[in-house]
Amino acid sequence: MTYPLYEAKNEIVSKLKSALLKLNYTGEIKLEIPPTGLGDFAVPCFSFRSKIKKSPNEKANDIIKIFEKSVWIEKIEVKGAYINYFLNKETLKISTFKSISKEKEKYGYLDRKKEKVIVEHTSANPNGPLHVGRARNPIIGDTIVRIYKAAGYKVESQFYLDDMGKQVAILAWGVNNLDSKQIPKTKYDKPDHNTVGYYQISSKLLKENEEISKQIGLIVKKSEEGDKKTIDNVHSAYAPVLEGINESLKRINITIDNYIPESNFVKDNSSNKVVEILKTTKYCGFEEGAYYLDMKPFGIKGRNTNFFFLRKDGTTLYATRDIAYHLWKANHADILINVLGEDHKLESKQVEIALKLLKVKNIPKVIFYSFVSLPGGKMSTRRARVVYLDELIDECFNIAYNEVKKRRGKEISEKKMKEIAEIVGIGALRYNIIKVQPEKDIIFKWEEALNFEGNASPFIQYSHARACSILSKNQDEIKDVDPILLNNISEENLIKSLAKFPLVIEEACDSCRPHNIPSYLFEIASQFNKFYRDCPVLPEKNKYLRNARLALVNATRIVLKNGLEILGIAAPEEM
Repeated sequence: MTYPLYEAKNEIVSKLKSALLKLNYTGEIKLEIPPTGLGDFAVPCFSFRSKIKKSPNEKANDIIKIFEKSVWIEKIEVKGAYINYFLNKETLKISTFKSISKEKEKYGYLDRKKEKVIVEHTSANPNGPLHVGRARNPIIGDTIVRIYKAAGYKVESQFYLDDMGKQVAILAWGVNNLDSKQIPKTKYDKPDHNTVGYYQISSKLLKENEEISKQIGLIVKKSEEGDKKTIDNVHSAYAPVLEGINESLKRINITIDNYIPESNFVKDNSSNKVVEILKTTKYCGFEEGAYYLDMKPFGIKGRNTNFFFLRKDGTTLYATRDIAYHLWKANHADILINVLGEDHKLESKQVEIALKLLKVKNIPKVIFYSFVSLPGGKMSTRRARVVYLDELIDECFNIAYNEVKKRRGKEISEKKMKEIAEIVGIGALRYNIIKVQPEKDIIFKWEEALNFEGNASPFIQYSHARACSILSKNQDEIKDVDPILLNNISEENLIKSLAKFPLVIEEACDSCRPHNIPSYLFEIASQFNKFYRDCPVLPEKNKYLRNARLALVNATRIVLKNGLEILGIAAPEEM
């Protein structure tokens, strides 16, 4: 697909190369999007080198003197060390309208690529429901999946199942030894909530009873030895939990393509192969019958300099099997992405070092995220227990429902109010989490998440609904459109913003910055509201100008809908 700003970028780069060649300048050409008022593209001249010593500003002035004008470039100017390019407004208007009209629901999406991507996310211990603190993981992971798909990649999402550790062993012991009458009733009649009680009670019992602790330890040991009966028993115990987790994820528009059990890498002997290779490296150490990698040469200090990969009883550790899993992934995809909590940074670095020692070239990109908390302790603890994701989802729905009822309770049915509340509530949850850079803390504030005026999902969704309302009885009028008539500054700014969508997807993909998408959609919705304020659409009596404005409303609707789809958020036609 050829988009307007790609054509403009390619032309600028081509003519820049020609100018640099004539001036005997060398260096990397890097195009940037400058601040408002400083053009549509900017080129920093710091990296350009020449035999004659000159400042970046002098080099910039040399270049624009011989830079050839084109159909895309309206004006060029130098600001300090930057060359700023202003695009031809008429060319941009015509090309942007043509592109959006042609691609419609695929506008912004990039050309198909050959590479396959595996995104591992969520991967929670299947011993109970997902809790609020880790709510970011599936939402970030699913958004990354959607961004990479929009960028043209074949993408598979994976949930790595810890089916061999102590957590699931505790659950398995409880399911097989506790009477269901011992398990307290829960607020939610869901498989994960109904099962977590077995884990909670068993966790207490193992601390009080040495025999129970030994039995749970035996489950762990047999699992790690690859005992099929034990592993099957563990799978049966956590199956209801996984079913409940999937129900929660489905409600927030997330599906997992593939579940990969940790035990696979014991069964296929690949974890043992990892052990044999790591034993041969010069960084391998031996301590009381156990093997480890010395992490000091790689800059890791403190208590974690010894990275153990084989116990003295001959069983592998979680980390060993995680390395085997990454080896397997490296053979099944071209790009690997992991979404992990910030508490996994050390473990992730250790695995990366081990993979490099194994000569794996396909090292995963890792997105670390901080945890979600709630303000003032509200819902952060309730009777000394964690707050589950289901509670957060329900609270989003309830607050959204009250807002919809307040605004439209006398106009629409109860069923319709609930439908809109579900769409708005889920959108608010996903948007409010993804709009913040993953590494930054989030305090989830209801008044921010459900804001109909500011940087929140309801504002974006309402802008889409407003566009649909304008178009509802006037869709047929969008013909014989002349974009050149759209000369108001609000119209021109909106068109420029719409043209940027493919570049925003590309940047969000290349840099793994999912928060770029909500930031962009807020820009579009804000520009659309300024346009709606400054430029009457339906009252406009000039037929040709009215048609052009209707076409701009439709183009905005398309971009908002496509962008919300990438965020996993519904684009309602009414609110």
